[in-house]
Amino acid sequence: MLPTTSPQNGSLSARDAARHTAGAKRYKYLRRLLHFKAMDFEFAVWQMLYLFTSPQRVYRNFHYRKQTKDQWARDDPAFLVLLSIWLCVSTVGFGLVLDMGFVETLKLLLWVVFIDCIGVGLLISTLMWFITNKYLLKPPSKDYDVEWGYAFDVHLNAFYPLLVILHFLQLFFINHIVVINSDWFLGYFVGNSLWLTAISYYLYITFLGYNALPQLQNTVVLLYPFALLVLLYIISLSLGWNFTKGLCWFYKYRVQ
Repeated sequence: MLPTTSPQNGSLSARDAARHTAGAKRYKYLRRLLHFKAMDFEFAVWQMLYLFTSPQRVYRNFHYRKQTKDQWARDDPAFLVLLSIWLCVSTVGFGLVLDMGFVETLKLLLWVVFIDCIGVGLLISTLMWFITNKYLLKPPSKDYDVEWGYAFDVHLNAFYPLLVILHFLQLFFINHIVVINSDWFLGYFVGNSLWLTAISYYLYITFLGYNALPQLQNTVVLLYPFALLVLLYIISLSLGWNFTKGLCWFYKYRVQ
């Protein structure tokens, strides 16, 4: 439903204002985590598909949510649940590819879920929430700041393609086909190219997320890291750096 407004000044009534506070939205979101039947997994799968093929369509849906429910952030945790399942399955796959035992794989899974996904995700979301509200808000829009929940959703959207490329697709090349976990040129060329593609997806989808907000300006600055990314890619090929080999070593080091 659209929010009810007062005919005198167009402001929300006290009851509707309480429903639209950050705390109320967070409580509703967390409460739905316990009700799987109420989650729209079909729509979440649709979003995951279009994050690869047409991410602009995903953010058009965020516009629709703002118009109908007066919030940019997701109110359905189905996407987060499916992303968590993807993360668990791909991490177990990493454990198998790297010949880890059950205990080592479990340690890696806990580390990846709670540190890499949740911990880093909260950090990045909070940082982007602060930067956009501090430096990218249009002057007349100070009362319409970026929701922290939306910043977290943007991170999840951008993280999903990165996860699929580096934690799933890359598994088939680590010890087979090209063997990117090696020191020969074709190996680290394919591996580093996958890293370039994954991080490029992350940067581009992040840009689209904040560019979709009408209260922000100069969001093109979020594309500037592309230049540094391409430069780092060229340097890595010139010096023979193998990012995938470093990731495999780091994962094994974590569980020792």
